[in-house]
Amino acid sequence: MASSQADAEGFIEGSSLNLLNRNYLFDRDYKHASGIHRDTREWAHGLRATFTSGYTRGTVGVGVDAHAVGVIKLDSDRNGGTAYTGLLPTGSDGKAQDNYAYAGGSLKARISKTELKAGDLIPTNPVFGMGSSRLFFGTAQGFQLLSNEIEGLNLEAGHFTSIRDGSMNTNRDGEITLTYGGAVDAASADYLGGSYQFTDRFSAILYASELEDVWNQYYGKLNYILPLASERSLAFDFNLYETRDTGRELAGRIDNTTWSLSAAYTAGAHRFMLAHQQVDGDEPFDYIGMDSGNTGGSIWVANSIQYSDFNGPNEKSWQLRYDIDMGYYGVPGLNFMVRYITGDGIDDTHYKGGVYGGYSASTGGKDGKHWERDIEARYVVQSGPAKDLAVRASYAVHRDNGFSSEANELRFVVEYPLDIF
Repeated sequence: MASSQADAEGFIEGSSLNLLNRNYLFDRDYKHASGIHRDTREWAHGLRATFTSGYTRGTVGVGVDAHAVGVIKLDSDRNGGTAYTGLLPTGSDGKAQDNYAYAGGSLKARISKTELKAGDLIPTNPVFGMGSSRLFFGTAQGFQLLSNEIEGLNLEAGHFTSIRDGSMNTNRDGEITLTYGGAVDAASADYLGGSYQFTDRFSAILYASELEDVWNQYYGKLNYILPLASERSLAFDFNLYETRDTGRELAGRIDNTTWSLSAAYTAGAHRFMLAHQQVDGDEPFDYIGMDSGNTGGSIWVANSIQYSDFNGPNEKSWQLRYDIDMGYYGVPGLNFMVRYITGDGIDDTHYKGGVYGGYSASTGGKDGKHWERDIEARYVVQSGPAKDLAVRASYAVHRDNGFSSEANELRFVVEYPLDIF
């Protein structure tokens, strides 16, 4: 196989500069909350410039990647009443900042088809993934080794010591926290894993990770697509996490197995999906947080959706989803989605905690149950001066029997990417 480095174009010749405009309106109405933060509503516009250099020629190629972000507040209650959406940082007075900016970069080296990157990076794997639910992906400080020397096999290893949320907290030395595990500060995170494409229709992913003094976490995924008649297919997707406490047990005792299985039937413009998810453990299934209250991106199970993850202790949940591609009806780029998810059996009464604390005992009691209904419309301009302009509107309704929080949530996002060179 030809080496990627053998085809290196050069540091300048192979470089690119991209600019992403992202306009984000976030509106969440907590139905039974009281006080100043019952409704959280903010509107912001962000620009992210990304420079990616080419690799220098030779046996070992070197290069740099860099990014810069600038965000301005378009709307937020000046008294702080509707802040805390996770979209904008807040000051000590509880008010959202009018603007913020940050920048980062990394060095990279390549031999053949193996790359080593060090600095401010954006890992997006199932055990250590940066969050992207607000304006832009967060970043992490550390190094990453990526290799695809064998066709179809992608390998990855990483070591990271801090996180930058990029929305609520722009400090590059932010703590590696958990989404549900409270004020846990892990000194480092390590992982090793990869994916293999056995055939055009069958693939697998396997990862192992350690969050220092918190847990050892393992992930596996199988995906299979069964072609049927013309423009018809069945797709099966299985995800499994095993999480066990380690070291000083900073998040308490953890013995958790969480899995999901989905089946999707596609017929032309229509796609129907049924999914089941189950948490076997007396603590919630947890994953990396973003040092700010925002969630990370390392939860690859079927029922982790807009508002809830359906990951309570001992929870079982089902999802029914329908998608339609309006391109089949003369409107290419327009898609609609609706889904309904219900979860029950949430029981945290058997959780034993740990030496250094653990998960809150208010995650569901003995019979927690809830449901969520989501509706989404998305349109991407296919041609002309506004090509690739994307507009997405998502509306979620979440209700429960008192263990969590009932809310209605609207997200309206407009994106416009530009390739400068």
